[in-house]
Amino acid sequence: MRALIASGAGRYGDPWHPFAGTSERLAAVLREAGFDVEIDDDVDAAMRRLGDVDLLAVNAGDPWRDDPGDGGVDPASVAGFDAALRRGIGVLALHSAVSSLRDYPAWGAAIGALWLPGVSHHPPHGRTRIDIVGDADRLRDFELDDERYCRLQPIGQRTIIAQHGGDGRPEPAAWTTRRGDARIAVDALGHDDRSYDSPGHRALIAHLARWAARAD
Repeated sequence: MRALIASGAGRYGDPWHPFAGTSERLAAVLREAGFDVEIDDDVDAAMRRLGDVDLLAVNAGDPWRDDPGDGGVDPASVAGFDAALRRGIGVLALHSAVSSLRDYPAWGAAIGALWLPGVSHHPPHGRTRIDIVGDADRLRDFELDDERYCRLQPIGQRTIIAQHGGDGRPEPAAWTTRRGDARIAVDALGHDDRSYDSPGHRALIAHLARWAARAD
């Protein structure tokens, strides 16, 4: 199985998320799960070469952070992602990917939730418990040091796999959904390397990746 990690850099980078480091940690998890992994730090270029990719993992930030809606995406990149969805590619969206790929019309509907500026937020980074709530064999509740997203905007139907305590009410931490023949898994955790130090989190990532790529 081939996995391609689209890693945040350039307009997909930001001051808060060390994408180069977390993409390397993600790659290690995916290799242990049976994937042949490549990292591409040109997110838009990655979307043009998905033809033989089994799993697209997006670990990238908000391209509209400094210049909302700049329209700077090659239409071939959008077409490449859309074609991959139609053929049934697996997708794994990590953490800030819920605010990424805003120039790709199919992205928000595909991943099942988006960061909504002015509404979505996160409590201070810290130790938190993640409860497994979905039907995920061999996964167990775990703790980790991470950033917890709250009040994301849900879009369409999804199956919650894990949740955290949020800011007073349970919030989804991971979920799965489908777009036609494509399987999409979202892990809203993964702010920095500390998140990947958790064995429970690594097990969750591997489970989501293998489900999305139909290797489960």
